[in-house]
Amino acid sequence: MAFLHTTGIRLDELAKAVNAQVRGARETILTGVNNLDGAGRGDLVCVTGARFIEAARRSKAGAFLVATPLENFRRPQLITPNPQYDFNRLINQFFTIPRQSTGIAEGLWQGEEVEIGPDASIGPFVTLGHRAKIGARVTLFPGVYVGDDAQIGDDSIVHPNVAILERCIIGSRVIVHCGTVIGSEGFGYVQHEGRHHKIPQLGNVILEDDVEIGANVTIDRGTFGHTIVKRGTKVDNLVQIAHNVAVGEDCILIAQVGIAGSTQLGNQVMVGGQAGLVEHITVGDRAMIAAGAGVERNLDPGAVVAGRPAVKLETALKTGALLYRLPELRHQIIQMEKRIRTLESQPHQSKVRKPKKR
Repeated sequence: MAFLHTTGIRLDELAKAVNAQVRGARETILTGVNNLDGAGRGDLVCVTGARFIEAARRSKAGAFLVATPLENFRRPQLITPNPQYDFNRLINQFFTIPRQSTGIAEGLWQGEEVEIGPDASIGPFVTLGHRAKIGARVTLFPGVYVGDDAQIGDDSIVHPNVAILERCIIGSRVIVHCGTVIGSEGFGYVQHEGRHHKIPQLGNVILEDDVEIGANVTIDRGTFGHTIVKRGTKVDNLVQIAHNVAVGEDCILIAQVGIAGSTQLGNQVMVGGQAGLVEHITVGDRAMIAAGAGVERNLDPGAVVAGRPAVKLETALKTGALLYRLPELRHQIIQMEKRIRTLESQPHQSKVRKPKKR
C-alpha cells in the first residue's frame, strides 16, 4: 500500500486532478491505493474491465476508479475514460513520497574534472571516472561505476551495481536497474588462420530521455558510432542489445530478448520475451513480435509475427494447431501407405467391358 498521510485526501480533490466524474460521496477521505484483494476502507482501487466487477464487489476498498459506472455499488466511484492511466497519475501525484536529496556519501571516488549537478544523491562506494558529468537531482545508488567522459542527465536514477562505461551518454529521467552494464564491448572478432582476433569497439551507447532499463541488461557499445535506445523506450530484465543496434522511440522489449548487431527497430515496436533478432535487419514502426519468435528478415511497419522462423501470426497459429495433430496425421499416412501397397500387390484385372448397345 502507498500512503499519503494520516489525514488523507478527499475524493473530489482526486477527481479534479484527473478531470474525473464523481459518483457517490464526494467528501470520502482516502489515504492510500491498493489492488482489489488487498484494499482497505481508506484505499482507492482501479477496475480495468468487466471481468473484475465481481472482485470489486468483494473488495473492501473505499472507492473505485472506473471507465463506466458500476451499477448497484454503494461505495463512491471516480469515472474517467482511461482509468489505468489516470490511476497511475494519481499514484505519482498523491500517493508516493517525493525523492529527497541525500547528498554525497563518504567513500565516493572521483577522477579529475568531474562535474556533479545540484541536489545529487550519491551513495557510498560509487566511482566517477575522469571528466564524468552528473546532472541535477541524479541518484546514484551504492556500487555504481561511471566511466571516463560518461554523462548522466538530470533526474536520472541509477540503481546499485550498475556500470556505465566510458563515453556513454545517459539522458534525463532515465532509470537503470541493478546489475546492468551500459557500454560493454561488442562481440566482434575477425578470424585468421583458425584464430579469433578481437576487433576494437570504439563507439559508445546513448540512452535518450525517459528510457528505463531493467536489471541485468547488457547494452554493447558500437564498434564505430553509437548503439542507441531512443526516447521513452522501456527494456525489461535480462535483455541483450548488441553493438550498433538502434532501438526506436517508445518501444517495449520484454525479458530475455536478444538483438544482434546493427539491427534497427522503428518506433513503438513490441518484442515479446525470449524473442531473438538476427543481425543487420530492419523492423518497421509498430511491429509486434511474439514471445519466443526468431526474426530472420526485415519486417514491414505494423507487422505481427510469431514462430521460429517468424512468420505472420495467422500462419504461425495455423502451424501451431497442426503441430498437435502430427501424431494423428502420421498414423493416417501410414494407414494410407499400407492400403496403397495392398492395392498395388493385387493381380492386374482386365478392364471392364462396356455393355453393347442394343
